[in-house]
Amino acid sequence: MSFEGLPVKVFCPWEDKAPEPLLDICGKYAIAHPETFCSQHRLSGLWFLRPGVALPTELCERLISLWQERDPAALDDRFINIFRDHACTRLKRVTLRNTNVSDDGLRVLLSHNLVELDISKCRKLTERTLDYINKYGESIQKLVIGKTTDILLESLITDTQSDSTDTSDSNTLNEIKRRGHILRTPNLRKLIVRDLVQSNDSEYFGLLLQPLTKLTHLDLAGCFVLHAKHLVPLKQLTYLNLHSVRRMQDILPHLSELKNLKFLDVSQANQKFGVFESPDATLASLVSSLPCLTSLDISGTNLSGDGTFDEFRDADNDAEKSAGDDEVSEGGDMETEQCDIPGLKCRINNPLEFLGLYNTFHDACHRNHIPAKVVTGDASESQILAATAAYLDRPEVLVKALNELFHIFRFDTCHEQQHALDLILLAMLRHRTEKHIQISGSASLFYIAKGEDKSNLSVRVRQKMIVVLLDAMETHLRDSTMMRNGCLTLCQFRIPQDVLFEYRRLVQLLLRLIEDREDGDDFVRRIAIYLLNSLACQVDGEQKELVGDLGAIETMLKLINNRLTHHMHDDMLEIAWSAMWNVTDETPVNCARFLDGQGMMYFQRCLKEFPDKPELLRNMMGLLGNVAEVKDLRPRLMTSDLLTTFAELLDSNSDGIEVSYNAAGVLSHIASGGAEAWTIDRPTRSEVLERMVAAIERWDLASKRNINYRSFEPILRLLDVYHTPQCQHWAAWALANLTRVYPDKYCSLVEEEGGLELLLAVLSSPIPYQRIKALARIVITQCQIFKEYGTLEYMDSDSDP
Repeated sequence: MSFEGLPVKVFCPWEDKAPEPLLDICGKYAIAHPETFCSQHRLSGLWFLRPGVALPTELCERLISLWQERDPAALDDRFINIFRDHACTRLKRVTLRNTNVSDDGLRVLLSHNLVELDISKCRKLTERTLDYINKYGESIQKLVIGKTTDILLESLITDTQSDSTDTSDSNTLNEIKRRGHILRTPNLRKLIVRDLVQSNDSEYFGLLLQPLTKLTHLDLAGCFVLHAKHLVPLKQLTYLNLHSVRRMQDILPHLSELKNLKFLDVSQANQKFGVFESPDATLASLVSSLPCLTSLDISGTNLSGDGTFDEFRDADNDAEKSAGDDEVSEGGDMETEQCDIPGLKCRINNPLEFLGLYNTFHDACHRNHIPAKVVTGDASESQILAATAAYLDRPEVLVKALNELFHIFRFDTCHEQQHALDLILLAMLRHRTEKHIQISGSASLFYIAKGEDKSNLSVRVRQKMIVVLLDAMETHLRDSTMMRNGCLTLCQFRIPQDVLFEYRRLVQLLLRLIEDREDGDDFVRRIAIYLLNSLACQVDGEQKELVGDLGAIETMLKLINNRLTHHMHDDMLEIAWSAMWNVTDETPVNCARFLDGQGMMYFQRCLKEFPDKPELLRNMMGLLGNVAEVKDLRPRLMTSDLLTTFAELLDSNSDGIEVSYNAAGVLSHIASGGAEAWTIDRPTRSEVLERMVAAIERWDLASKRNINYRSFEPILRLLDVYHTPQCQHWAAWALANLTRVYPDKYCSLVEEEGGLELLLAVLSSPIPYQRIKALARIVITQCQIFKEYGTLEYMDSDSDP
């Protein structure tokens, strides 16, 4: 349950479409590059502020939050060390939830005389932390210990009735009894301690609570054994959360003495602990005695009663008829005082702001007449959203609410999608290790990302969705359902535009999915390869290099080897070659990686094993075209077997002209090295060039293409190869075809990269033969028309020179 105010009012910092605050942008950069304001000790790893650097309170607190957002586990004593310098740093409010800060690191932070501190789920904190809290606790007003109960349990809870001869813990407890308190925090107003199991000393909670005389907010969810006598003295309480506290039947009647209560939670996660005798009377007595009450949660109990207003009215009418009573019955009054929760009849004219009815007996949330403005339950979208917001800190209840929300997205229409999205992201961020919350949340994100309103998602929201998905996938890498949900949802975003900010992280994750699927889930592997291929397709050389650095070439070759070993041709085999085609595009280092990984051996094996697979052949030849563009690598292609294979592929009709076109491109680049670079006897250079020209002349200049050029630089280089006009022939044909069929895309690219000057030089030179010059004129004319008119009509094939 939310600790502040009404539980359903959830603020999400990314909910608007405004740009990210400059403070956060600068802070994230500083966190990613801590050397900008810190220096790190080489041996200890501790960070120290650089000389002359001073950080105000707001910036110190935000840096801790941003470091934690990036990776909670990475927030530890090494970073906390920068706050040892009180002259240059200031802290008032610190949240360390789920971090690896130890007792020593916490002591550094507490020495700032904190006002608020959240140390829930901090795995490395021990009972020493209690000593530090008590030493520096004078200023603390809000303390969230949460489930980090080692701080309170290990040295304080002792079975004093046992026969143990070890008296150290007992003496500790006796000392605490002597001094009369557990927490020495005299100004504490808000305290959260959860799931504290104290079964050996009935005075424990008294020692914990009674000295806290200024306490107004108390959350003891899941704690037991707790007695009413520990709570009744806290007359100043306005907020009390007793969710899943046992023996509530004994405690509840005494809560009527807490006259200042505005918020009360007596709900149960397990219904068997929520059974009250005379539930209607019990609830009515409680509510009528708390005049300030605005919020009440009775989820998981029978306090809502076992019937509805209509049933009570019908029963009363039947009784009146049988008695022959002609007077105005009480049913007449009930017509004007409709209430389906008998115990809340006194609130008909003063409805509660909030009422928790999730998982109550007899499905109370489905009733019509409920005296509350906001209700949690599963009867409607608004109830489910209210439950999701209210129970963000209760994983066992939250996962049920998220499942209900998922069914709305899947089978119905979510009318408050923005609010739902905020809640899903908050739930997944808060419970990264809870697998079922991540699975359920990611399933809803899939429908949001593919829905009709996805265009309304701001950049910040899309980025937050992607980060949350990557967090979930990295945490639950071995769970097939989570991987499916994550990959399918990522596919709904614009690739690569939306994911460029996490490019390295996503590539690393996808490669792990391709390599490490021990469950044999080819579906996940298939989507991962598809995503990786999309990531590599439309990025620049630096990012392509990064993909290669992270091991993409080696991973694809392993997959290809696996398919060859099992004599299996499938779409993954084709996509693996396609991914390498994209990754090697104008990236020599990746081309070298391909050759170093015995790529040419796999090429020949695939060619032999699957000779009649057009797409596979096209992808392989496209990749080899990239390799052939690298001058230093061409000698490694200069073998009789390979050159014979490339020459034979010139005559291929596979996949239209694509295989033949790519084979000619490979041979053009190899031949561009000159006669002295042709170091084999068979096939001869002249024979191959002759076959290449014959193949080019067979191609239809209006052929549609299955290829995408980001740059013409490798083709334009061939226009300068005057010693081998056949290379110019292939280059001129490629430009003529592409500018003719796709003028909008390629005419401007020819001009931008200096192609027109090179083509004019071809026309003025006596060396190129006439067909080359004719193709050059076609390109120049098409570019001129496009520049003048913005578009152009395709020439009829009869007008080709």
